Amino acid sequence: MNVSKELLFFFSALGTFNALILGIYFFFFTRKKYLTNYFLGALLIVLSVRVGKSVLLHFSESLPKIYLQIGLSACFFIGPFLYYFLKSAIEEVSTIKRNWIWSLGLLLILITTVGIRFPYQDYPSVWGYFVWVIYTQWLIYLISAGLLLKGMIAKLFLKGSSMHTPETWLLMIFISNVIIFIFYFLAIINAPFASYISGAVVFSFILYLVISVILYRKKTDDLFLLTPNKSPVKKVNEADAEILIRKLEKVMTENEAYKNPDLKLSDLSKGINVSSHQLSQLLNDNLGKNFTTFVNEFRIREACKIISTDDRLTLESVGYEVGFNSKSTFFAAFKKQTNTTPLNYQQNMLKR
Repeated sequence: MNVSKELLFFFSALGTFNALILGIYFFFFTRKKYLTNYFLGALLIVLSVRVGKSVLLHFSESLPKIYLQIGLSACFFIGPFLYYFLKSAIEEVSTIKRNWIWSLGLLLILITTVGIRFPYQDYPSVWGYFVWVIYTQWLIYLISAGLLLKGMIAKLFLKGSSMHTPETWLLMIFISNVIIFIFYFLAIINAPFASYISGAVVFSFILYLVISVILYRKKTDDLFLLTPNKSPVKKVNEADAEILIRKLEKVMTENEAYKNPDLKLSDLSKGINVSSHQLSQLLNDNLGKNFTTFVNEFRIREACKIISTDDRLTLESVGYEVGFNSKSTFFAAFKKQTNTTPLNYQQNMLKR
């Protein structure tokens, strides 16, 4: 090999080795065992095996066929691991689902059966066809993964939209896999200017970019958590809770804050000078209800008062008057709290 080829081999091979180490790290050595980290580790490991095969084949055409079979077998899992990595991150799945296990298990059985029944060494033509099965399956999973991220992808083209750091990471990993797939696909169809080593070079470049960013982060465990765990809020003592509840009642009754259809937890917390987390904990621990239930109680109480004393307003108008932003929401909340509909309540009031 000349100097340029030696540098190319070194860069590609080192990238493959580092991907393997990074994959093992995410799989075994993160302090918090998130499911996303397991799938990312598995993804990096199968990618490193697939790319490693490409590097060895490019610089040694006499490579034993068993290495080609191992590389293609690993390629069969790139799409599934990418998809389940993204799905577990977006849906915040903490334990692997049974249907995921069945899906991965069936893929493992399939690739193992084909490998044993038709080894590459003896049936290269069979694997020539099977390559298209592998790449078709990879493409299907890429499309499925893209559908999972369609909301995040849309943010890239919307003016004024902001993207959280985990969303950026997820998109970067997805786009990187798309780029790697494109380069490998162009190579197998013998596209002009497409070299088989291109996929390995692109993979190494992307990997080093990812590593360089990770090095500037102290925490890697929750790298892909869209809603990372928050530190627990100190519980409000009984004396302070009574004072805050009185303040809360005053804001709701005297200021009629509940009539604001866009009322948020943060708005109410500012009114009594506590944080949103403290107010949420106060409602849950001391009143046994969430924010929506608490506000709706005031709205329904006022609605009952209006229905009982004023028959000029329609029931829908009453809902808007007390702070609900839709008829259906008002009717559902009314039924939940009073065990009857607004219409039945009105009719009962008229009979008295």
